[in-house]
Amino acid sequence: MGGATALLPATAAAAPCRRRCSLLRRGAPRAPVGSRIRCIACHFVVPPNSYVRLLSGKRITKVSPLKANFWDSIRSGFLKNNSTTEVIEPPSTLPQEEEPLPQEIVLVERTQPDGAVEQIIFSSGGDVDVYDLQALCDKVGWPRRPLSKVAAALKNSYMVATLHAITKYPGTEGNDSKQLIGMARATSDHAFNATIWDVLVDPSYQGRGLGKALVEQMIRALLQRDIGNITLFADDKVVDFYRNLGFEADPEGIKGMFWYPRY
Repeated sequence: MGGATALLPATAAAAPCRRRCSLLRRGAPRAPVGSRIRCIACHFVVPPNSYVRLLSGKRITKVSPLKANFWDSIRSGFLKNNSTTEVIEPPSTLPQEEEPLPQEIVLVERTQPDGAVEQIIFSSGGDVDVYDLQALCDKVGWPRRPLSKVAAALKNSYMVATLHAITKYPGTEGNDSKQLIGMARATSDHAFNATIWDVLVDPSYQGRGLGKALVEQMIRALLQRDIGNITLFADDKVVDFYRNLGFEADPEGIKGMFWYPRY
């Protein structure tokens, strides 16, 4: 999955996008039926009927086929089952909602022949060292970007999710090795919509389902924050990968559109 030029939107350069998007493997199993994901990915939007939809949070509703007001639903930030839209006057004082704390999840744990224990940990928060990220981008062949812009992109993201490989050696407590092996980030309006960018996994760790796990865990973390419209950009080579996670390209002919400088 992926679609940005090293921490910038995939739309910034079409050719680099193809190199990055080929990082993740295809063929991941279909996302579980019962939660229907709605996302726009690279000219992407989500599924009608049998597809999965990530609803904003606490309930799952049966969704009827998409209707003519689908584009209005996207602009308003949520998809309704009919054409009637309830207008609710905002309260004079908006309640302050606490953001969920960052999560850490052990995805893989194994003991090596020398007794060392290796863990691969997903985190939905925390700082990312820009030099570690630059080294990871170098491994996957992404073009380098100014570190000041990389730092700004991370700082201004709604969520930065990471995969770290941590190795714990027996008898050396406190001297664990920690390596950044994957990252994805999301921007958001903090209410309805989020867009996933810059998904990458260290080539030496690819083929283990970590790209799929990274995206799925990030989606769950966004849903816990009541973000129901999740979008992303994808190269042709990984469209099937995202489709198996519940994303749909160009539903009802609706396409993403991009503007580029003409100089």
